Amino acid sequence: MHALKKHRPLRRVTLAAATTVTGFVLLLSLKPHTAPTVAQASSSAGQSQSQSPSGSPSSGSTSGSSGSSGSTKSTGTKTVTGDTIQTRWGPVQVRVTLKNGKITDVTAVSYPSDNPRDQEINSYALPQLRREALAAQSARIDSVSGATYTSDGYRQSLQSALDSAGL
Repeated sequence: MHALKKHRPLRRVTLAAATTVTGFVLLLSLKPHTAPTVAQASSSAGQSQSQSPSGSPSSGSTSGSSGSSGSTKSTGTKTVTGDTIQTRWGPVQVRVTLKNGKITDVTAVSYPSDNPRDQEINSYALPQLRREALAAQSARIDSVSGATYTSDGYRQSLQSALDSAGL
């Protein structure tokens, strides 16, 4: 006869209670991703967004803002900010600096940074995406493994900035 059948009902009750408590603890330890807050668009929504000294994006990113061109100097330098792309983990927006039609700098203006995991992923993904964009001189760049959503948003925002610049 099986050990958990008739002779040991207290063992069955203890095992069921332990399993229930374990499942409940595991369920409570699951930390869902918090939804990012979206700031209201101001009258200067087309202006480029500022960054704090730590390099994290400011809370002034706007949803659905269209790409805008910054200053165009006589040397042919142009700065263009791409659209804000809403990804599963938060908004991604890119600013591109062009000189004589060549991409000279790419900066992530806004990106998911709500929790430590976002910060960890973006600490390695954003520099790699920047290097690829500078090397490719276009938005045809590979996704970073482990940062697929950020990579897709980066690529789309980069393409919108290049489209706004006429490239």
